[in-house]
Amino acid sequence: MRVCSLASVQNCIELGQPLQFSVRDEGRLLLLAKGQVIADQRQLEDLFRRGALVEADELVGLVPVARRGTPPQRPAALSRAWDRCAQDMRQLFNTEPAALAEAIDGATDELLGLIQAAPALALSRVVRQPSSGGGHYGVRHSIHAATACQAAARFLGWSDSDQRRAFQAALTMNIAMVDLQARLATQVSPLTARQREAIHEHPHRGAQMLAEAGIRDEAWLQAVRLHHELPDGSGYPAGTSERSELAEMLRFADVYTARLSDRADRPAISARQAGRELHQMAAASPLAGALIKAFGIFPPGSVVRLVSGEMGIVVRNGEKAYHPHVAILTTATGEPRLSPKLADTSRDSHAVSALLPAHAMPMLISEETIAGLIAAA
Repeated sequence: MRVCSLASVQNCIELGQPLQFSVRDEGRLLLLAKGQVIADQRQLEDLFRRGALVEADELVGLVPVARRGTPPQRPAALSRAWDRCAQDMRQLFNTEPAALAEAIDGATDELLGLIQAAPALALSRVVRQPSSGGGHYGVRHSIHAATACQAAARFLGWSDSDQRRAFQAALTMNIAMVDLQARLATQVSPLTARQREAIHEHPHRGAQMLAEAGIRDEAWLQAVRLHHELPDGSGYPAGTSERSELAEMLRFADVYTARLSDRADRPAISARQAGRELHQMAAASPLAGALIKAFGIFPPGSVVRLVSGEMGIVVRNGEKAYHPHVAILTTATGEPRLSPKLADTSRDSHAVSALLPAHAMPMLISEETIAGLIAAA
């Protein structure tokens, strides 16, 4: 039974109206049958806290009721759902081959549901990567790269099925070295011969693992196999010049999102710097350009200073790259504001003057608070 969190499909819920699907608890026991009613927000929040689940098969063809004027997504529930997905993904990479394909489909349904519910929040979670204590690095990187690929594919106008393929290929491109990635994130000593061999072979081995699990999508398998190959034949493992559009997108997302994360041997860089590096690496590629533009110069979740001296969090991209929408959180002197103020940075008085690291904010802000700011924008 493939399931996803109730929080990831809350835009398909209309309070006081018959449910379009059944709701189950974490043990898969039925809580509410299809057609029953969630009476009010309090009951819905209680279901979120209990980790309520929905069968993915019941969601096929559903249209979000949010289009009919229902309340906005609950940011705290979405934030918790993202965290639980990251924990569940650790188990996916240890799944037996016979059940791996179904596990990948289930994780994809859950994560794409969360992205659909709040696209800007999904981007912010890639940008605001923790410097420590953020869980398994290999798992986080897989989710971040998949989120980036889906964002770029959406920007390019790819079909839903092609966006899903891009997401799944990115999610699984490093399946053969996820645990090694976690070790390397904290390793300062040189690579061992065995580690070098594992890195060199992981594209081929990953495609093999997926094929053995029953994945028959050749474009997906080819992208995993080729994502470290280069047009001039200097890549690995085969050193071939064989090309795949999807493989190139995976490679760009791999590099871009990795540079946003701290590692023992190098600090994280800003999304703006990562975009510049990617542009230098592949200036002529529309795939690299789509990835950079999907995040923007000042992606959601970024900390910025305005020309006024005030500081805030970017809550969504604006119509122009240099004019994001910003929730101002401090005064010009750095004192916390009593309540956030949304700024139009296209105005000279509120133009962005600097992109800052997350720790530059003079007070602590929870990820749920940031999720709330982004969801309300």
